[in-house]
Amino acid sequence: MSDQGQGPANQGSPAREPIFLLPGAVTVLAGVLVAIHLASTLVLNPEGKQQLIFWFAFQPARIWLAAQDIGIAMPLIWTPFSHAFLHGGWDHLLINVAWLAIFATPVARRYGAGAMLVIFLVSAAAGAAAFAAFTLRDGVYLIGASGGVAGLTGAATRFIFQPVLVARHPETGQQVILGRKLASIGEVFTNPRSRYFALIWLILNAAIPFLPLLTGTSLGIAWQAHLGGFIAGMLMVGLFERPVPPPAPAP
Repeated sequence: MSDQGQGPANQGSPAREPIFLLPGAVTVLAGVLVAIHLASTLVLNPEGKQQLIFWFAFQPARIWLAAQDIGIAMPLIWTPFSHAFLHGGWDHLLINVAWLAIFATPVARRYGAGAMLVIFLVSAAAGAAAFAAFTLRDGVYLIGASGGVAGLTGAATRFIFQPVLVARHPETGQQVILGRKLASIGEVFTNPRSRYFALIWLILNAAIPFLPLLTGTSLGIAWQAHLGGFIAGMLMVGLFERPVPPPAPAP
């Protein structure tokens, strides 16, 4: 049986639902994260993986070693961003991709693909800076999209829990939905839903360094990057907000 293209007989058929309900930019970013980890897992040998970490993971020790050899500091130009595209394992990757899908989606729908990506990258760099502040001489490195995803979480927290703004059409008097309000930082902690979410998120991440006292083992979670990214995203999202125009009268 041969394939046939759509002709006039198909014009009345209902439109197909998209396979993915995520915005295209979020799907692409998640796909890039998965593709990079898949390639590093299937293509690189152990030595290649070490080189990947050496050149693209964020290593705070490069900052103070730069006094001995400036060439050591060169990767600091790109590693505050590139570390967000590397992951330590499939569990690490899948958690970040799931969190990305949840919180990048409302940000991308509200502000567009470019703003979503900027918030992701700048928050990743802010997370790297916070990580460096606590681990400068520890000889550890940072990988994972957590800082960038935390930034998108902080950005989304500014509006996803807020009430929907409604106006009336100047001619028909019908209600027109304008979207959710962007809350100020103070309003985030005034609204019960956003306050509880933000406080629980912040407290859980701030508690991570104390968990080894109970478990006896280190979790290896870069809580500093989470906090730095979350705060950066929460502060930065207002830069992309535009005033909502009033409903225009019908022609």
